[in-house]
Amino acid sequence: MAVSKWMPLGTVLKMHALNYPNNLGCQDKYKSFTFKEWNERACRLANALTGLGAGYGERVAIIAYNRVEWMEIYAACAKGGQIAVPVMFRLAPPEIEYIINHSESKVFIVEEPFLEKVNEVREKLPTVPQDNFIYLGEGKAPAGYVHYEELLKKASPAEPDVMVDAADPWTIMYTSGTTGRPKGVVRTHESYVAQYLLSNVNMGVKPTDKPLMVMPMCHVNSVFYSFPYTYISAPVAVYNVISFDPEDLLKTIAAYKVTFTSLVPTHYVMILSLPEGVKHKYDVSSIRQLLISSAPAREDLKLAVMEFFKSAELWEAYGSTEAGLITYLRPEDQFRKLGSIGKEIFGIDRIKLLDEKGDEVPDGEVGELYTRSPNAFKEYWKDPKKTREAFRGEWCTVGDMAKRDPDGYYYLVDRKANMIISGGENIYPSEVEAVVAKHPKVKDVAVIGVPDPKWGEMVKAVVVLREGCGAAEELAKEIMDFCKGKIADFKRPRAVDFISDEEMPRTPTGKILHRKLREMYGQR
Repeated sequence: MAVSKWMPLGTVLKMHALNYPNNLGCQDKYKSFTFKEWNERACRLANALTGLGAGYGERVAIIAYNRVEWMEIYAACAKGGQIAVPVMFRLAPPEIEYIINHSESKVFIVEEPFLEKVNEVREKLPTVPQDNFIYLGEGKAPAGYVHYEELLKKASPAEPDVMVDAADPWTIMYTSGTTGRPKGVVRTHESYVAQYLLSNVNMGVKPTDKPLMVMPMCHVNSVFYSFPYTYISAPVAVYNVISFDPEDLLKTIAAYKVTFTSLVPTHYVMILSLPEGVKHKYDVSSIRQLLISSAPAREDLKLAVMEFFKSAELWEAYGSTEAGLITYLRPEDQFRKLGSIGKEIFGIDRIKLLDEKGDEVPDGEVGELYTRSPNAFKEYWKDPKKTREAFRGEWCTVGDMAKRDPDGYYYLVDRKANMIISGGENIYPSEVEAVVAKHPKVKDVAVIGVPDPKWGEMVKAVVVLREGCGAAEELAKEIMDFCKGKIADFKRPRAVDFISDEEMPRTPTGKILHRKLREMYGQR
């Protein structure tokens, strides 16, 4: 395997296997691998994938809960030049079908709990040969699947003879789109390595750290915050608990002496809601850094987190799958600049806030947030139009609107237009509206986020019924049930309200004003 510039993960892992062969490289609650073992397994997988016809540049899709194999799958793709396509485990079968077909994946690695979902659409996935469905789980592989471990055993442990360049894509991560279809965000090795170096410089990551990845490994958050530690030879633990258990997390932190983890506000709320006797049963003094991301956190929550995790610095991060990490609100600014997303991280060019003409707005005024940095994405997969819309030259945007104060701190005003953030998950109303609108009694629908004490926001559908369909509690439940299996469960409406066509706020051209609806229902 030739060494390319920027040292992609595959090269870094090979060097660690040579220099620190017996050091712990990665683990979950049930398995652990030294750097030597991790490197060999990644080589075997990369070679096995190539043997299946999914070599350099081909897409490899994965659907699985958190487990240590994610670390070797990403590493294998880094070594063999394959492009990893993580599939969000909460998606419904039609959504999975779209991602596999749009990415033209040639291999699909499927964990046992998702066999039923995948089998439902398996015959509709023409780019995946029948022999290229890989079973990830315990026991014998079911009919039509090759066992992941058997695949590795038969493959060569030699370093793949592939030149992986910094500009090569490493992942395609699908994000929800405002048009109702997910967009495939293509990120290169160079963009990730830049991300890791900037994270390490800004947060002061140490080889003695012990990070724990709680966020899903199919999310960019965990890919952003796991491998920076690998680059400096620190071990990474993957938290493989299917349903978040706050007490078990505290127990795991104490057992592993965890020094860092990234959580969404909902996680912190659940931890702090534990009985006092349970919370203080575990020693969490090893934690030196905590990250809050994916959703804004209230002042009272921050205070409670800092009071409980007394040894920890509290950081907030703002970024996106496309633009990478953009700002940090550092520990010393948590209350001095409450509500801010912080300042640019060290290493990116800077932030521009632009008006509709492309001119920079002065401090205090709202503009669309653009960044220019080495950790930005390359393009949207097979979507040149959306790619063009995301860039002004080298400057990248995801459509967030923000303002800057005289001290240089930024504040988000709107999050990707009408996006809903529930439990740290991004939900675009258009996706949900497209499903609700198919109900035969629905004439028109708008979906908004409304406040929820646990999840931050809850999905509410505001419906105009067809003539002759009377609004009733039973009909609201019928519409909510109608969405089951058509979209991911976390996207489904948890409440349905009915209003008349005349009451639905619209522009002169008939477009629904989501902003007005949010005002009507007490949100933002």
